[in-house]
Amino acid sequence: MPQSEWFDYQELLHNSSFCLVPRGRRLGSFRFLEALQAACIPVILSNGWELPFSEVIDWRKAAIVGDERLLLQVPSITRSVGRDRILALRQQTQFLWDAYFSSVAKIVLTTLEKPLMWNSLPGGLYALPQYSTDPAQFPFYYGILGKSPSQQFTAVIHTVTPLQSQVSPVVKLIIAVAKSKFCAQIVVLWNCDKPLPPRNKWPSTSVPLTVIEGHTKMMSSRFFPHDVILTDAVLSLDEDSVLSTNEVDFAFIVWQGFPERIVGYPARSHYWDSSRSRWGYTSKWTNDYSMVLTGAAFYHRYYHYLFTHYIPASLLTMVDHMANCEDILMNFLVSAVTKQPPIKVTQKKQYKETMMSQGSKTSRWADPDHFAQRQTCMNVLSHWLGFMPLVHSQMRLDPVLFRDQVSILRKKYRDIERL
Repeated sequence: MPQSEWFDYQELLHNSSFCLVPRGRRLGSFRFLEALQAACIPVILSNGWELPFSEVIDWRKAAIVGDERLLLQVPSITRSVGRDRILALRQQTQFLWDAYFSSVAKIVLTTLEKPLMWNSLPGGLYALPQYSTDPAQFPFYYGILGKSPSQQFTAVIHTVTPLQSQVSPVVKLIIAVAKSKFCAQIVVLWNCDKPLPPRNKWPSTSVPLTVIEGHTKMMSSRFFPHDVILTDAVLSLDEDSVLSTNEVDFAFIVWQGFPERIVGYPARSHYWDSSRSRWGYTSKWTNDYSMVLTGAAFYHRYYHYLFTHYIPASLLTMVDHMANCEDILMNFLVSAVTKQPPIKVTQKKQYKETMMSQGSKTSRWADPDHFAQRQTCMNVLSHWLGFMPLVHSQMRLDPVLFRDQVSILRKKYRDIERL
């Protein structure tokens, strides 16, 4: 064949909708798997062949099984498949490949799970059985099971500075959060080097207020799965976050519709720096974002367990050593699991107390190395995963009638527009 008529096999494979997988000694070990990897729908032509893990994986969602005795019918079968189903089949090939077959480690770690977990994102390997064997306890399966998350949340406030007075930022934050009708309890993680204040120094609230003194004082401990957290939803807060009760309520209502994602206020983004061949981190206000920082965000309590027990100890040590990047690491984890971006609510950009921002010596944001460390973290974490999991989004959710020229009495979250 003349060189001008040569074809690139990998290019053909990745540009094809269907790939024939005939009978052969390399069928199970290679041809079938390379079709999955390329998002090419396998057309199985091997009567009686048992597909991998077929007792739990529903291969009808990712492959077409033909009859090798009726080869002439294959073209008409593939032509009859509509575009919507082709897209669904190809998406399922990518899910199954990434979840179970993309590495030797994943194949070895693949164990028998419930068919629901095997055939739905994020797959059985991210639903740790040590946490629960009941799919209803994981945020990924609420929609499939027709279940809704609990109607209340637990606020977890990470505190690293002393409680100086009743007008301290953390006191005002506790009072605002406690007024939410959805708040079940408030947990204060005392990671300050100063002694724990007596109980009478904390504000009186209508919901239980629990103060947990951190023994390690490490940054990663803010995501430890404490037994005291009983609600599905966790509202993660920095001590100097500024949120009104209306903002808390609205963000929680939004999270209930997206319980598998991070939902909150402070948005950040990542980008590829081609001049340095590395990933970059930016806090500039643009039209898209890929992270929502955990200084003011809701997420499911399962991510505390996954953060503590799934992420390698070396990465947690890096976060603790820098006293930085724990929020980036949580965003990497959730995006890697869900393959989806977080959700930003309202146009609010500033979420910190002015006194605790750049000018305070006790604020880690005042450290000139803080931003540089976050740039380093982006690349260390992407190297650990082997890919960049963060997904950009331009979606922002606002309350109904937000900024509309109608009477304020018609608006449910009236205070949000004044902030």
